[in-house]
Amino acid sequence: MTFKIGVISDTHGLLRPEAIAALQGVDHILHAGDIGNADFLATLAQIAPITAIRGNIDIYGPCAELPATEAVELAGKLFYLVHSIHDLDINPHAAGVAAVISGHSHQPSIEHRSGVLYLNPGSPGPRRFRLPVTVALVTIENGQLHPEIIDLHLG
Repeated sequence: MTFKIGVISDTHGLLRPEAIAALQGVDHILHAGDIGNADFLATLAQIAPITAIRGNIDIYGPCAELPATEAVELAGKLFYLVHSIHDLDINPHAAGVAAVISGHSHQPSIEHRSGVLYLNPGSPGPRRFRLPVTVALVTIENGQLHPEIIDLHLG
């Protein structure tokens, strides 16, 4: 069985149609904060169930009520969401976490450390510096995590 997770962060009040299109067909969505508009959560929930945390800009309204961190088990794997990797408050390996999902930097990255996936999907929101506009997908197949960064190619 294959389970597909859409990973998004740092929308900053801009949910691009290209990001919505890239997330179509996923089984669950993880949003790592800096949402900027609580309506986005309902839009994303029309695609798949969503787990979201607040980021440093989510200080007013419904987004401010989201947790700062969250753990969710998907397809037998534990995912831990934290907006800034610098605020990581657990030892993921010791806690049995399969993947740490973060955002904040707008810099997409995939790293593996001590058997744990560290994934930052980058940002599909307003372009920042010369960073790409991205989301990520994680496919779980035969108990293995297969992450990929999806560049939305906005030119």
